[in-house]
Amino acid sequence: MPIRPENRDRYPADWREISRRIRFERAKGRCECHGECGRGTHTGRCPNRHGQPAYGTGSKVVLTVAHLNHTPEDCRDDNLRAMCQGCHLHYDIEHHKQTAAATRRAALEEQMDPLFEVTG
Repeated sequence: MPIRPENRDRYPADWREISRRIRFERAKGRCECHGECGRGTHTGRCPNRHGQPAYGTGSKVVLTVAHLNHTPEDCRDDNLRAMCQGCHLHYDIEHHKQTAAATRRAALEEQMDPLFEVTG
């Protein structure tokens, strides 16, 4: 999954190498999700393999690396999981909802005029 420009500095300089090692050396090009994504599309390990048609949809699989605790600075192997794009998106859905709500709230607050002028 692409890294948002505002988060780029949160990833280590060698992120490309870390990601490649997790996806292709450790995971051997196959999604490592065992259902923690909550999609309900597979039992056991997800069958999707990088570059192959996705199980169920036929779309081309792109293998990504998920931070299980949603913290890009935490690149310990046990916090990283190779996931196909579908599993990764579903795994992160609640996190995406929270960050989207916070972004919308901040944008609204920025547009609002304060009810009271604060001096001091």
